[in-house]
Amino acid sequence: MNQDVDNKKQKARLALIMKTCKLRLWFYDPTTRHFCYLSEAGDYEREYNPADFALFFHRDDLDSMRTVVFAICEGKMDTAKVNVRSRAEKESDCRHYEISFSVMSRGDDGLPTSLMAIQHDVTEEHQRQEKINQLLARYHTLFNSSLLDMLYYDKNGVLTDLNERACVAFNVKSREQVLDGSFLLKNNPFYSQIPLNEMTNTLTGSIIDFHEFNLPEYRLEEFDLKGKMYYESTINPIRNEKGELEGVYMSGHDVSEMVNSYHRLQNGLKQLQQGTDSIRQYLANIDYALSVSGVQLVNYYPHSYTFELINRVSKSKLHMSQLRCIRLATPRFRRTVNSALNRMDHLTKCGIVQAIEIEIRDKKGRQIWLLFNMVPMLNEKGEVERYFGTYRDITDIMETEQRLAVETKKAQETEVLKQAFLTNMSYEIRTPLNNIIGYAGLFTDDHDESDEPFFIDQIKTSTNELLLVVNDILYISRLEANMEEYKKDNVDFAFAFEGYCQNGLTNIKPGVQSVIVQPYNKLEVDVDESHLSMIIQRLCRLSSMMTTRGSITVSYEYHHGELTIHFEDTGTGFTADVAPHVFDQFTRRVDGGLIGSGLDLSIVQLLTKQMGGSIELQSDYGRGTSVWVSIPCTASVIEKKRNEV
Repeated sequence: MNQDVDNKKQKARLALIMKTCKLRLWFYDPTTRHFCYLSEAGDYEREYNPADFALFFHRDDLDSMRTVVFAICEGKMDTAKVNVRSRAEKESDCRHYEISFSVMSRGDDGLPTSLMAIQHDVTEEHQRQEKINQLLARYHTLFNSSLLDMLYYDKNGVLTDLNERACVAFNVKSREQVLDGSFLLKNNPFYSQIPLNEMTNTLTGSIIDFHEFNLPEYRLEEFDLKGKMYYESTINPIRNEKGELEGVYMSGHDVSEMVNSYHRLQNGLKQLQQGTDSIRQYLANIDYALSVSGVQLVNYYPHSYTFELINRVSKSKLHMSQLRCIRLATPRFRRTVNSALNRMDHLTKCGIVQAIEIEIRDKKGRQIWLLFNMVPMLNEKGEVERYFGTYRDITDIMETEQRLAVETKKAQETEVLKQAFLTNMSYEIRTPLNNIIGYAGLFTDDHDESDEPFFIDQIKTSTNELLLVVNDILYISRLEANMEEYKKDNVDFAFAFEGYCQNGLTNIKPGVQSVIVQPYNKLEVDVDESHLSMIIQRLCRLSSMMTTRGSITVSYEYHHGELTIHFEDTGTGFTADVAPHVFDQFTRRVDGGLIGSGLDLSIVQLLTKQMGGSIELQSDYGRGTSVWVSIPCTASVIEKKRNEV
């Protein structure tokens, strides 16, 4: 009897704890895979199979809970926590739970035979955190979108936040620059005189001469702040209920431009009061500017059909009739002039802008072009009284446009050349492809097995040729789109130079001598090693392809911040008509065939230019070619060989 009373007390105590702490207990049997809740009274409820139990929780959270349960049952972990939501039609009606899993009992094999889960309702905490997140988002939005400079210091006077306008005002390159915990309120020149704990809500105006704050703790050199700044700001200290300082908000804006504008305005008023001489001089300057720029004033009076040309410098006026205006234009523009005059005669209220070629020629013998810009001048009744405007000589502009038309035509021709290049490249691609397909097809036909190594070798050769062409096309596309990144590193060029050359000269023809000149024991320079090695290897490979006898010599020299690499061969060279186009992608050919993929020299030129260097080439057909590549760099170690002059 006493035991039953004790059990009831324990259940009541457990029920009180669960209700107070918003907890529920449930158990899981790995054998039956059934779940059993402990009721609020501390008794066992009915068992739930997995399908029925899943109805209590949000379907998106069930997988994470099942994963944890199965992991504990398999002995992979002893305890775990998951956050889940209850199932509800609306997301806002969901309850949020934190469920803690633990092993209640184990079998002889050490695996759990029963799991216990403590389900804690954390809906209120979740809602509270959501509100806090919303408030923080709203705070950051207001803080960063403010039209004023915003700064926040914590209770210790350490700068912990500032918006973009403040970064601009104080020339801060990045927020991380001043949010490292070392920028203090007492080191801010605008507020350094105000003790932190004595700050009150204050509107301040400051005139700061940054030259007076030259101590290191002010860090002004870091922000390149110089001269004077006029600054208005509001100080807003934040205190808790006990009156203790929690932080300080400061908002303000730079009024230097406003103050300077006011000073300029005062100076302007003072100058204005000195008399009208400056105004007359100003008008004279305008007239001079009009005469120098070739702009002239013009009036057209539709009621008298008269043009009036005004020269403000000579104060003269020239009146012209409509017929004279029409005959002054070249024949092809007389209809245009007549149409413009008719529109003004009909008192159109739209402006008229028209370029006209006239019969008069300039000192260079060119037909003069004039650009007229006419606007209607209305009387008090809103009727057109006359047309006022300007005209100026645009002969140079028209000549430029004609040149642009010529250049456009050249560009179109270049596009045609490009299409021809693509046609050639498609041929270069089809040739190895056809070889691959042809030799691969021979395997399916009747053939001698002794020929198979030859077929395989031909397929490999054609595949390498195809890969070379495709890779070069893709790579030059990256270069032309400026997608290649360049990174300088400290490199011992003397150590790496011979390796670059040897990699490029692997296919040198028999009887051709390769000479690699090494004038340094050590030469450490800051260059982009990968791209520079690519330039050297490609040029060495091209020399190998074009040289069938004689020698290939590669040397280098560092002088006045520039690394110059010289390639010289005794190959076929280029003819006089091909040499000017050796770096073009579309027209360069040698003996009826492309050099390599046809893109090597174009790639080398683009790489060199994008690294800030230059490339020069000289060639004598039948005797050889010399190429100079110069790359700007800085040498940190220079050890030249003694036998080198």
